[in-house]
Amino acid sequence: MTRRKKVVFVAGARPNFMKIACLLKECRKYKAIRAIVVHSGQHYDNEMSEQFFKDLDIAPPRYFLGVGSGSHAEQTGRVMVAFEKICQKERPDYVVVVGDVNSTVAACLAAKKCHIRVAHIEAGLRSFDMAMPEEINRMVTDSISDDLFVTEQSGVTHLRKEGHAAKKIHFVGNTMIDSLILAMKKIQRMDPRSWTSYPLQEQLSSYGLLTLHRPSNVDSKTQLKRLLAVVDQVAQEIPIIFPAHPRTRKSIREFKVKLSKNIHLTHPLGYLEFIFLCQKAGFILTDSGGIQEETTFLKVPCFTLRANTERPVTLEKGTNILVGNNIEQIPRLVHQVLRGQSRAGQTPPLWDGRASQRIIKILVRKLMI
Repeated sequence: MTRRKKVVFVAGARPNFMKIACLLKECRKYKAIRAIVVHSGQHYDNEMSEQFFKDLDIAPPRYFLGVGSGSHAEQTGRVMVAFEKICQKERPDYVVVVGDVNSTVAACLAAKKCHIRVAHIEAGLRSFDMAMPEEINRMVTDSISDDLFVTEQSGVTHLRKEGHAAKKIHFVGNTMIDSLILAMKKIQRMDPRSWTSYPLQEQLSSYGLLTLHRPSNVDSKTQLKRLLAVVDQVAQEIPIIFPAHPRTRKSIREFKVKLSKNIHLTHPLGYLEFIFLCQKAGFILTDSGGIQEETTFLKVPCFTLRANTERPVTLEKGTNILVGNNIEQIPRLVHQVLRGQSRAGQTPPLWDGRASQRIIKILVRKLMI
C-alpha cells in the first residue's frame, strides 16, 4: 500500500488561520494526502485563536508548540527547536508556511535543515522597509523555499528580480479571499444577534471601524496618542468601533490614553463577527496587511495607518489609501468618503475564491513525481 503523503501546515498568528483554512479543506479531497496542522502559539488567546478554529471550520491542531511571547530571537528560536522535533518525528513530505510572522521563518529554517521541501504561501510581497521584522521574515523565507505561491503580480516581479527561477513561482491568487468568500456565505445564514457587538451595531446606524496592532503604532506613547487624537476628530463626525488587539489594550492602559465616548472599544472579535462589521462599515482605519486585502475585495474604503505597504495591488486596483506619516489628513479623507467621494475599486486578478484549489493541485502534482 502506498504511503499517504504528509503535508504539515504551520500557523502561529490569527491571520495565518484564515490563510490555511481553505487549503485544509482542499486537502480533504485527496486521499493520498494527510494534512497535519501545527500551531506555534506565537499568538495565543481564546478570542484570537480558538474562536477562529470554529469560525473557519479548522479542527484542533495536531501539535501546539506554545512558544508564547518574547523577543523576535526568542520566538524564532523556540519555534525552530520545537518544530525540528516534529519534523524528525513526522518526516513530512512538504511543510507549508504562510505569511510573514516569526513562526513562518522559523518553521521554514527548521524544515530546510531537515531536508524537507517548503512551500511559502503569500510569497514575494515587499514593503522595502527593513525596519519591519515582517520584511526580514518574508525575504529569508522566500530565499530558501522550494515553491513560492504569490497573491498578486508585484510578488512575481519582486521574486524574479531577486533571482528566483520562474518554475518555483506560482501566481495563484489569495487564500485569505477564499476564506472571506466562504465567511460571507456563512454570515448570510447566521443570526447576528448572537454576537457581542450586535447591540452596538443596532445603536449605530453608520460607523467606521478601527484596528491597530503594529509595534510602530502601539508601542510608542507619542505615536499612539497622536493616532487616537486624530481618530477622535473623526469620531466627532461618525462613531468608531474599535476591536482592540491585546497588545493595543495594554498600551492604552499603560499610557493612560483617554478615548472619546464616540470611540467604542471592544474585545477582539471572532472572524465571522469581524467580517460582518467590515461589510457594514462606512470605512476602515487599520495598520493590518490582511485587512487591506479584505476591504479591497469588499469594496469598503480603507485608510492604512502606515508609511508603506507590501500589498500595492490594494492601492492600484482596490479601495486602499496609504496615509503615511501625515495622519492629520485623515479627517479630511474620511469626510470625503462620507460624502461619496471615494473610488469603487476593482477585484485584483485571481482573487476569485479558488486560490487554495490551485495551490493544492500544484502540491499534489509535485508530491506524486
